[in-house]
Amino acid sequence: MAAPSQPHKSTYDVIVIGAGIQGSFTAYHLAQRHKDTLLLEQFLLPHSRGSSHGQSRIIRSAYPQEYYSRMMPDCFRLWQQLEAETGTTLYRQTGLVLLGPPGEPELEACRRSLGVDEVLDAAALAQRFPGFRLQAGQVAVVDSTAGVLFADRALRAAQEVFRRHGGTLRDGEKVLRIEPGATVTVTTTAGVYKAPRLVITAGAWTGAFVQQLGLRLPLQPLRIDVCYWREKQPGSAALGSVSPCFFTLGLSQAPHGIYGLPSIEYPGLMKVCHHHGTPTDPEKRDQAPSSAPRPDIAVLSSFISSYLPGLETQPAVMETCLYTNTPDEDFILDRHPKFSNIVIGAGFSGHGFKLAPVVGKLLCELSLGEEPSYNMAHFAITRFPGVLGAA
Repeated sequence: MAAPSQPHKSTYDVIVIGAGIQGSFTAYHLAQRHKDTLLLEQFLLPHSRGSSHGQSRIIRSAYPQEYYSRMMPDCFRLWQQLEAETGTTLYRQTGLVLLGPPGEPELEACRRSLGVDEVLDAAALAQRFPGFRLQAGQVAVVDSTAGVLFADRALRAAQEVFRRHGGTLRDGEKVLRIEPGATVTVTTTAGVYKAPRLVITAGAWTGAFVQQLGLRLPLQPLRIDVCYWREKQPGSAALGSVSPCFFTLGLSQAPHGIYGLPSIEYPGLMKVCHHHGTPTDPEKRDQAPSSAPRPDIAVLSSFISSYLPGLETQPAVMETCLYTNTPDEDFILDRHPKFSNIVIGAGFSGHGFKLAPVVGKLLCELSLGEEPSYNMAHFAITRFPGVLGAA
C-alpha cells in the first residue's frame, strides 16, 4: 500500500504508469536524478496479476544477442548497488547450463558472449551436474556468473529506494485516461495528475493505453504456466537447491525453449517452465478453466523424463504469469512517434526482469531527452510498420 503520509498533490516532473519491475526501476532512476516522480499502480501492492511477481528469476551473462549481453555487466553492477542500498540479498549465484545441439547458432553465440571455449558432452555434464542427462550428441555450455534473482524482494527494494529519494508511489489507482500535450494529463480512479513527461510501463495493459494515443503496437499478452516438479528422492544432492539454472536452445521438441531454476519457492520442488504460453486478455487470465488443455505440460513432462530423471513427470504445483511478447521478442523502448514527451517500455517477452536496472536507466534517459547509454535501434517502435493510427 502507498504510505498514508504521502501527499496527494497533482503536479509532478514525471509520471510513470505501472509499478512492475521495469516501471519501478525507471522511477528509481528518475528519483535519483532528483525528478519529482509519481509511480502509479492499478492493483494494491503486492499483487500477482502481472509479470513481476514470484520469488525467482534467472540472471545470466550469456545472451545470443550481442546488444543484450553488452548490457549485462551494467545490470549486475546495478543489482549489486541496489543490494547495498537496501542491505538485502537479491541474487544467489548458481551457474547456468545451456543445453542444445552442437553448433546450434544461438548456443554458439552464447558461448562467444561468455568468452569461453569449453563445451561439455553428456559424460562431462553428468560428472559436473549429476542431475542432468544430455541426449546423445548434444552439448552444454556453462555460464558460471549466472544465478537467481529474488524477484519479489527485488521489486520491493527498487520501490523502497525510489520512495527514500522522495518518490511518490500510489497503488490501487487504475488509469482511466491519458491526454497528451506539452503537459500530459493522467486521470485515475482517484485523481487527476499532470506532468511534462510520461513513461508507460504497464506490461500486458500497455497496448490499450497506447491505443488512446494513436499507436497500435504488436503486443501479445501470453498466459504462462509456471510449474514446479517434485524430486523423486527429497534432498537429492543432484537436484533441488544446489542445482544450477538451465536453458535449452534449438531442441526440436521444445522450439520455444525450456528453462529451470533450483528449488527456492518450494523446498524440494524444481521450477521448470516452457518459454511459451497461450494468448490471453490480461483482465481475464485468471478465469481460464482448470480443465482447459495445457499442451505445454506435455512438452515439459517429456523433457523432464529425458533430461531430469530425478524429478517426477507431473507438476506438483502450477501457477500462472504473464508475458507480453513482440513479434521479434525484442523490447520496445522508445519515445512516442508523435508525442516525444511520452516514453514507452513494453514487450519484454519473458526475458526482461534481469535487464530491468538498465531498462529503467534507458527509459529515464529517454524521458529526460538525453542521449541513451546504449544503441536503441533494436528497440525502436518504427521497426514495426503501420503502428501509427488515429487517436
